Amino acid sequence: MGRKRERTSRLAAAYDWLEIAVKAVILVAVCFALVGRMVKVQGVSMEPTLHEGDRLFITRIGGVKAGDIVVSAQPNTYNELLIKRVIATEGQEVDIDFETGEVKVDGEVLDEPYIAEPTRLAYDVQFPVTVGEGCVFLMGDNRNHSIDSRSTDIGQADLRYLVGKVVFR
Repeated sequence: MGRKRERTSRLAAAYDWLEIAVKAVILVAVCFALVGRMVKVQGVSMEPTLHEGDRLFITRIGGVKAGDIVVSAQPNTYNELLIKRVIATEGQEVDIDFETGEVKVDGEVLDEPYIAEPTRLAYDVQFPVTVGEGCVFLMGDNRNHSIDSRSTDIGQADLRYLVGKVVFR
């Protein structure tokens, strides 16, 4: 009788541990789905702010505003996630003077202490451009080594494809 009780006790303990492990996995999965997740920076388009290999925690909680760094999964020519800075939101007008390197939003020159160098690289988007409904205009901080909303290969980012905004690295 003692061995049977001992075996039952061991099975009960193993079941309890299994139950705890399953609940922990479910809790982590729910947190990642609802609260946030980790992504890894690939490339140099966000230097000097972010560097290749940096790990970022992103969250889906809250809206995005100009200045936020976001991750977009919008389909693009390069078939990759984009980590870029929000320059303007829907309805705002973006204009870039590629000779002076200045970026203007609604006629105001942006103060951009985070960029690597003035914006000289132009792609095929004609400026000024108004950000479409439900979209944001994205640019990398390393402007002359970034493919972003200045190119029709990327375009303006549809808010439905935003994976989240960066909370910390």
